[in-house]
Amino acid sequence: MIRVHVAGAALAAAWLCAAWGLAAHAQEPSASAVAAAKELVDLRGGAKMFDSVVPGVVEQAKAVFLQTNPALSKDLEDVAARLRADFAPRRAELTAEVARIYAQRFSEQEMKEAIAFYKTSLGRKIVTEEPIIIDQSFVRMQQWANRLSEEVLSRYRAEMKKKGHDL
Repeated sequence: MIRVHVAGAALAAAWLCAAWGLAAHAQEPSASAVAAAKELVDLRGGAKMFDSVVPGVVEQAKAVFLQTNPALSKDLEDVAARLRADFAPRRAELTAEVARIYAQRFSEQEMKEAIAFYKTSLGRKIVTEEPIIIDQSFVRMQQWANRLSEEVLSRYRAEMKKKGHDL
């Protein structure tokens, strides 16, 4: 279960980094374009994807304090629970930012077409299956990278041995 949250947070971070980088070059969208973009983000499951961001930030901050104050674990957890609740509404800010980025990158008509697609059975299936596919892709990517790393290390050793070095 943790893996799903980590993968979701990673995906959200990647999505946001890419979107914010692109947004720097775009013009300000209309209110109706932003509204369409919010609907698109919601239909694509963006709101759910961002659910882990606030709790993740709170947990990271708690971990910083725990490193130097392990005896404060219970009190820090009490504060963390309150902060998660206090900051939970701020997730809407993130959704609004992403919607604005969509509105800057796509015309209102394009978003309406995408909305229509995501309301179809195939569109809903993509929204349902995509997080699972992404999670499994991260797992497979890590497995593949580990195998590649072993091969690379082996090749390094072989090549360095040719040069007279035992690694």
